[in-house]
Amino acid sequence: MKLKWIMVAGLAVIGMTVGGFQAVFSVQETPQITSIQNSQVQTELKCYQNEQPLPLDEGGSLNVLVWNIYKQNRDNLFTELARFSQDRQLVLLQEASLDDAFLDWLQRSEWGSNQVSAFKVFDVSAGVLNLSRSMPSIACANLETEPWLRLPKSGLYAEYALSNGQTLISVNLHSVNFTLGTDEYKKQLESFRQVLERHSGPLLIAGDFNSWSEARLNVLKQTLAKYQIEEVPFADDKRKRFMTGLPLDHIFYRGMDFVSATVPESDASDHNPLLAEFSLQK
Repeated sequence: MKLKWIMVAGLAVIGMTVGGFQAVFSVQETPQITSIQNSQVQTELKCYQNEQPLPLDEGGSLNVLVWNIYKQNRDNLFTELARFSQDRQLVLLQEASLDDAFLDWLQRSEWGSNQVSAFKVFDVSAGVLNLSRSMPSIACANLETEPWLRLPKSGLYAEYALSNGQTLISVNLHSVNFTLGTDEYKKQLESFRQVLERHSGPLLIAGDFNSWSEARLNVLKQTLAKYQIEEVPFADDKRKRFMTGLPLDHIFYRGMDFVSATVPESDASDHNPLLAEFSLQK
């Protein structure tokens, strides 16, 4: 009899945990992308499309900010985001929660934006988000479910027109984190394989890769090396690091000339921002 009640109590705890989890988190079967431009907000399934894209770069120069913004949990996030992004043409953010404060900031700014809804927390969309001076011709959502937590990590594939007639393909990625091996990790990276193989123009892959082990870092570098993609070097490297000493955030590129990169320190997130400058090839 005692064993019976222990089992009943255990099932009750599991039921309450699952029920509480479902009450807090919700996941769409088909990924959504929310786009904001000139105070207009539109949400679509899978992809955003724009038939009249304008060039993203400024006279052949492309300045990029990559930053995990920690769900805007710090009071000075918006002040710091405005400061670091003021001379950028493209901003790739991870852990961006599209709450009322961020939505208001976006609608009042001069940025266009696209956000992937990986999941919702109390009906607030969370995922990677791109800010750009010109909207992309296409932006598509990509999701990979965490095998343990069952919550997706998100990726955003986007194509931007450039002043030299080429097209920049960018991939903003927040990699899966809690896995025993590297199979799911590699699967998420390989989901962009067709893009990497067929595109001959400028390419940018950046974000929080959760590369906290040597095995993960090797998979990351080996996967991208197959496509002749280079990593941005940071001389004064203040990137967020795991207890293993390995950096979590990276910028990879191809088809552009690397000019410079810095990692300024900021207490507006638990990650420091990554700044990089490229020049287009004529």
